[in-house]
Amino acid sequence: MGKPIVAVVGRPNVGKSTLFNYLAGSRISIVDDTPGVTRDRVYAEAEWRGRKFALIDTGGIETQTDDAMLRQMRSQAEIAIETADVILFMVDVQAGLTAADQDVGTLLRKSGKPIVVCVNKSDRPGPMAPDAYEFYNLGLGEIFPVSSVHGLGTGDLLDALYEHFPPAGEHDDDDDEIRVAVIGKPNAGKSSLVNRMLGEERTIVSDVPGTTRDAIDSPLVNEHGKYVLVDTAGLRKKSRIDDDIERYSMIRALAAIEKADVCVVLIDAQDGVTEQDTKVAGYAHNSGKACIIVVNKWDLVDKETGTLELYEKSIREGLVFLQYAPVLFISAKTGQRVPKLFELINHVYAQACLRLSTGMLNDLLAEAMAMSPPPNDKGKRLRIYYATQVGVRPPEFVFFLNEKELMHFSYERYLENQFRKCFGFEGTPIRFILRERERENK
Repeated sequence: MGKPIVAVVGRPNVGKSTLFNYLAGSRISIVDDTPGVTRDRVYAEAEWRGRKFALIDTGGIETQTDDAMLRQMRSQAEIAIETADVILFMVDVQAGLTAADQDVGTLLRKSGKPIVVCVNKSDRPGPMAPDAYEFYNLGLGEIFPVSSVHGLGTGDLLDALYEHFPPAGEHDDDDDEIRVAVIGKPNAGKSSLVNRMLGEERTIVSDVPGTTRDAIDSPLVNEHGKYVLVDTAGLRKKSRIDDDIERYSMIRALAAIEKADVCVVLIDAQDGVTEQDTKVAGYAHNSGKACIIVVNKWDLVDKETGTLELYEKSIREGLVFLQYAPVLFISAKTGQRVPKLFELINHVYAQACLRLSTGMLNDLLAEAMAMSPPPNDKGKRLRIYYATQVGVRPPEFVFFLNEKELMHFSYERYLENQFRKCFGFEGTPIRFILRERERENK
């Protein structure tokens, strides 16, 4: 269902963000220059040994005073424990083993989660520095010396993390169960919508933004199917996240998105698409999740002829990277069109699971190239030999061609449009992977 989640924890100034940036920058697998889709520094997708995983930078154990140290330490360690499949615990070989390291290690040891100890600032290649051996006193098993600045030792570290990843498909305990994350900015009506879908007051509803602090799972079985509804905390701009509780509510929400099958992107009809909405939707898009754009509080909008069509056009302009997502106008308060949402959830989930045969795929590719031949650059023409589908949720296709540089983004967009025209893929992103056949043969 979702990718493994690795949380990077440790006290300040041990180099967590440097390692995070190194791993994300060198192995980041999704790149998109669409405005509003750029990922926040706290979260990135990385890949190792053919397995994609989510990397979360917890931001360090920030202690304002000595009195608040244990509370801050426990709060952040517990967040990492709850959201992660594997915990990367980073320490500093130059500072040595500190009391703060020991306290965090004690909390992590009790969690039962896999923990990999990374001894950072080991900048010299060769045997492990003698000072590093004291970190075995943490009682957390093998330690891995790393230089986050130079990248030394990161291969062994990633191998150790990889060994603790849950087996692929482990989250798919029930193939009939669809996991739905309701996401959006604060006070958009997420909790009200979840309660309406459940038919009961399962979560607290308030006009005060930020009431929901956690990602709350609610199983549901109805005539439409089996679901797990996740009411997430509202995601804000990072500059507006002032306290630790709200900062880690965001991390929980991102983890909920990562483990979801379908994301319901909730827009407040009175506000329209805001910068926060593009950010929230961008997380879901970049994570490859099937999406539905739901405009809530539609009952509060003054309507006249053509209001809905004009509003949908403004939604499309504001969320240009979600052109594939269907738009539904509802009122969580009155229940207007909420039953229709279950039908859309089932539909976009089925579209995200759609798998095409290689023969059917290449027939479409040949027809598309015949209608619009591939581009050429300085007398060199792009040649696409064949394509094959390698994954679902989202659908992923590998194109074997002569030179990747010749694949202009506009032609790639054209091929995506042809795929959608012939096979639908409504509500789900499509991933294209480009490979040079001659280079692989060499």
